[in-house]
Amino acid sequence: MQSSTITDWKEIQDLYPVNEEMIWLNNCGTTPCNVNTIQTVQAYLEGYAKKGILTEVRKFPTVKHAIRKIVAGLINCDPEELCVIHNTSEGMSFLSLGFHLKTGDEILLLENEYPSNIYPWEHWKDKGIKIGFIPMTSTPDQFLDTLKSSISSRTKVVALSAVHWCTGMPFPLEEIGTFLDSKGIELVLDGAQGVGLIPIDVKKMKLKYIAFPAWKWLLGPLGLGMLYIQQDRIDTLAFPFKGSASVVNDEVYLPYRAELKPGADRYEISTGNFVDWVYFLSTLEMLQKIGFHTVMERVYELADYLSEGMKGIGFQMELDHFPDNRTGIVVGFKEGIPMDELVVYLKKNGVMCALRLGKVRFSPHIYNSKDQLDRVVELLGSFSG
Repeated sequence: MQSSTITDWKEIQDLYPVNEEMIWLNNCGTTPCNVNTIQTVQAYLEGYAKKGILTEVRKFPTVKHAIRKIVAGLINCDPEELCVIHNTSEGMSFLSLGFHLKTGDEILLLENEYPSNIYPWEHWKDKGIKIGFIPMTSTPDQFLDTLKSSISSRTKVVALSAVHWCTGMPFPLEEIGTFLDSKGIELVLDGAQGVGLIPIDVKKMKLKYIAFPAWKWLLGPLGLGMLYIQQDRIDTLAFPFKGSASVVNDEVYLPYRAELKPGADRYEISTGNFVDWVYFLSTLEMLQKIGFHTVMERVYELADYLSEGMKGIGFQMELDHFPDNRTGIVVGFKEGIPMDELVVYLKKNGVMCALRLGKVRFSPHIYNSKDQLDRVVELLGSFSG
């Protein structure tokens, strides 16, 4: 399964039992499990059943190191700057509680943002911090201009998604990161829709904080995520929750100690949900073996194919607003069609999709086929409302 030799994706398609039941096109929401991962987790559980934590099937330090190493390679950071957490909201909350802000400061969020990057910041309103919103636009260039005009002398933090969850539009992160860095403003990235879908380089983009889940483009398990904090920022953040795994030499329980781990893994707090770690490593290893760039290109290929098919039957596509920016999220609508009823119709016919801002949203992944997308276009064309 080498990235340079993949010309037929059927090998990947056959790994996913979901393809025998339905057409799953909500991969920017959640992703189903594959057969190899099931076998990997089963092997670990069998080993755990026989020897408990002494099993040699998958050891905690080895799995943790491998997860951090693969993801570090994906986003171009040091493994010590990463930790395994539970979800984006948890990571955003850790970061939000860590900043040192004062009355009159401002935090800017995105209009129509997903709640994971809204609720963690709301506690600041009770402390005299202004929460402002950057209006959403139709193109990345327009958004960059709008963001710049939204900044004031009071702005201290901008928390932004990598890709808009309702339109699929990727934001110009390198330009945004460079601009905010020049202003001394902290950029916090919600990477949920971006990590694994678009190239993210924390050094080029001057990104210092990212929280993201495992279960979207990285094909991992529900209830697992990761947090990235640039090394020189780790000790500048107030540390909101101290647990047994936050301190150095945490395997030695007494005497109690005050010294925190020097890396981001101080945020792992305590015992992790290790079965999910095994699951996640399995999908990361598969994606790495294929090649993350190859994976992204295949997702773009499928998204473009579906978009063209939808345009051919009269749908207006969000992708047409930013044709020079690649994305795997396909969003569209058709005049005169009740989109809420359309989504219900598609689900009844075995197509998993989502309704977002009055439009239908699809997000294919590498285990989907063009034959499936042809079937989706056929269903769209047959719907009369």
